[in-house]
Parts: sequence; C-alpha cells; structure tokens
Amino acid sequence: MDGASVRRSGDRRSATECLAAIRAGEISAVAAVEAALAEIAAWSGLNAVAHSNAAAALQAAAAVDADEIIGPLAGLPIVVKDNIQVAGLPAAAATPGLQDAIATADAPVLAKLIEAGAIVVATTNMHELAFGISGYNPTYQTGADMGVRNPYDLTRFAAGSSSGTGALVGSGAVTAGLGTDTGGSVRLPAAINGISGLRPTIGRYPGQGLIPISRTRDTAGAIAASVADIELLDRVITGDAEITPASLSGLKLGLGAEFLAGLDADVQAVWDGVKAQLEAAGVEFVTLDVAQIFELNHQVSFPLCFGEAGDDLRDYLATHVPGKTIEDVVAAMASPDVRATYEAFVLPGKMPTPDGQLVETAPIYRHAIEVARPALIEAYRKVFAESGVAAVIFPTTPQVAAKQGPEASAPEVFGSFIRNADPSSNAGIPGLSVAAGLGPVTGLPVGIELDGPAGSDRKLIAIGMAIESLLGRTSLPVRK
Repeated sequence: MDGASVRRSGDRRSATECLAAIRAGEISAVAAVEAALAEIAAWSGLNAVAHSNAAAALQAAAAVDADEIIGPLAGLPIVVKDNIQVAGLPAAAATPGLQDAIATADAPVLAKLIEAGAIVVATTNMHELAFGISGYNPTYQTGADMGVRNPYDLTRFAAGSSSGTGALVGSGAVTAGLGTDTGGSVRLPAAINGISGLRPTIGRYPGQGLIPISRTRDTAGAIAASVADIELLDRVITGDAEITPASLSGLKLGLGAEFLAGLDADVQAVWDGVKAQLEAAGVEFVTLDVAQIFELNHQVSFPLCFGEAGDDLRDYLATHVPGKTIEDVVAAMASPDVRATYEAFVLPGKMPTPDGQLVETAPIYRHAIEVARPALIEAYRKVFAESGVAAVIFPTTPQVAAKQGPEASAPEVFGSFIRNADPSSNAGIPGLSVAAGLGPVTGLPVGIELDGPAGSDRKLIAIGMAIESLLGRTSLPVRK
C-alpha cells in the first residue's frame, strides 16, 4: 500500500462546516456544544481534559442562539490548552501547584476568538508546564493508563505539549482549539493526530496570559480539523483579510537532507506519496543546504529554555499568582521528568554538556541569544532569499506516534520528535503542519510541515490549503 492510497476521506467535519450548519439553522449553538461535550465524555479514554467548562459553555451557546452573541465564530465549540488563561478556570499548566490559580480574564489571544463567538467547552491536559512532548503526566490521572492518548491507538501518545487539544481535535470531538508552541508543541500534536496546526511568526499573536517557558520562543498557536479552519482562526486573531488557496503549479518548495533523514517506514511512505503528488501538481522542488541551520540550532535550543524558564515563570507568578513562588510550584510537581529538569537545571541555573557535566547556564545563554540565534535567523533568511523557495517542506515528525508511558518522556524520544520542528521555532519563523494521511504499516497519522520566512504566515496557510485540497483530509479514528 503506498502513502497516498489511504489518504482520502470526507468524514471529518471541519470548524468551517460546523459554523455553516449553525448559520443555516441546521443545528443550534446549544446543540453543537452539547454534542461536543458528549463526544468529549465518550472519548474519556484519551485523558485529554484538564477542566470542564460545560455550564458556562451552554450559557454562551444559548446567548448565541438568542442573537446576543454574533461573529464569525458564533457557536463554535473550542478547547484551550491548560497553560492559557480562561476566565473562571484554573490556568494550571497541568501542574498541581497551580490548580488554585483561577484566571480572572481570558488571555488576549483567546479573547479574540471569544469576541468572535467561539465557546470554550474545556481546557486540555498537557505535558506538565509544557516542558516535554509526551503528554505523560500524573496530574489529572493515576494508574497504568495515565498520560494523554492518541485517538487512533490508545496505546500511543498524542505528542505535545499541547497533547489534549491535539487529541480532542484529532478525535473529532471538537473541530478547533488553542495550544502553545515553544519547539513544536502545536505542530507535533497536529501531525500525530491527523489534523492541522500553525505556529505563527513570533510576536504575531498576543503573548500575555500564557504560562511561559521561554519569552524568546513561546507563542500561542491554532490547532484545527483543516487548514481552512486555521485560516479562519488566524484571520480572527490577527484581523487579516481572507485568503484563498495558492496555486501549486510553478510553486517552489525547498528540501533539506537533515529534515528527511531517519524516517520510519510509515512516514517515508506517506512522504514519498505526498512528494509525488505535489510534483504531479506542478510543484518544483529545490534542494537546500540546511546543515548550518541545524548546527546553529543546537547552540540555541536548550540554552534558551534553560536560560529563560526560571525567570519567566517567576515573573508570571509575581504578576498572576502573587504569594506563590517557583519553588512552591516545583515542590508540588507530579511528573518526574519535569521535576528533575527544574531541580537539576532550571532552579540552580545549570545545564548539562554533551558529556554529562553541569555548567553555568548564563554564559551559554548569552552566546545563544546574542550570537547563535541572530546567526540562525540570518541563515534562514539567506536560504529563502537565495533559493527563491516559498517554504521548506518536510515530515513534521520523523516517526509516527510513540507508545505512551514513562518511557515516552525519555530524552532520546524528545530529541527525535522535535528534530524537524525545533529550528524554525528558535528562528521565530512560521510553521504549518498539514495532515498528510495514514501510514500503511500502523495506520497512524503523518503530518507534513511547511516553514516560511518571517511574516509569511498567510502565504504559508494559502499553500497549506492547496496541499490539503490535493491530499484530502485524514479520516477520523474509530472509537473503541
């Protein structure tokens, strides 16, 4: 079976289609919210929910039906990652020490969606404090099946750290939601769960009201059933004009060897099928030298996180949770991997070298922020300018979903899964993951990422819409 042969299906409903049904009177907003809540309950085995917002959601839906709330998203049920402030709910980042931190206002990026009529039905489980990609976290579950699960195979992870948003959108329980992305945390769950996810150009979305890791790297991002939905959510957040799919004929896309190395059989098969279809549609592939990008990224990635995580969380707590210290939060942590990271590295201001030694973070951080990151940004600028490509394209993750469990939080799993998404995160440029189909071996989803120059978000989305139209949306999982 080739990668393209399992790709086409029309059974996944999009946010755009849900909204059209509400506007046409085919379904009320209350019924849409009730259906979403029922589906979320039916998918309880995903371990995807942090906090339910059912009562407030039904009240908002009734206001939509009474024409008291109007807007382009009026009546759309959405979910929101647990590290994004939702008024009246804990902004907890799935850590025990912040369960009493009730948000008094919506984060500005979420407020844009709510002002347009979107309805938050739940906040979603995640890797604790967003410091990982497995979503394996005891905060909201106990026992052998803890950790956010993949709707296509409950023994597999949903990736992360926006694990619950990815799993619930991937299951079809809801059609859209918000996550955050520091090094792939929107795009990885989108790819692993058969849907779409956008990391915008850094600073393009409001950053207030998000529990931070890195002020340099963090951004909110949209996760949705289709790229057309991403276009709508992005338009509402930014106020940009509506766009239509790009033409694929004559489009130049870049290929880099480092992005394509070590793919598993499923990802390789789907990638080969996508590449063949794009070539048949008139896309011109340009081979790029991205070795310098990967070398510089190694100098930037961990130093930024270890250098900023402590101060940024302290500042957040001082502003939003006065009286609680970072030491209080760390003392109550539930996930061994995250606790160990904060105790060994973040709090003492240390970081490990490749040979396992501990060194002071400060000088390495200064090199990363003052020298290596500007060089990385310039390397990307030069690649785009000299090649003429609109975007670099590659599999979002080199492998399909890993088995869920404590071993999914191992450093080698983390490194493998973030490999392709991390460099653009550190350069602050936009990345869009598009669902590309199901692997022929495991039947698990595969995603394809497009990274573009800074500020090219809308052009990237237009390309993604065209690719999605060519490939079709990935079929929904079967609930077992």
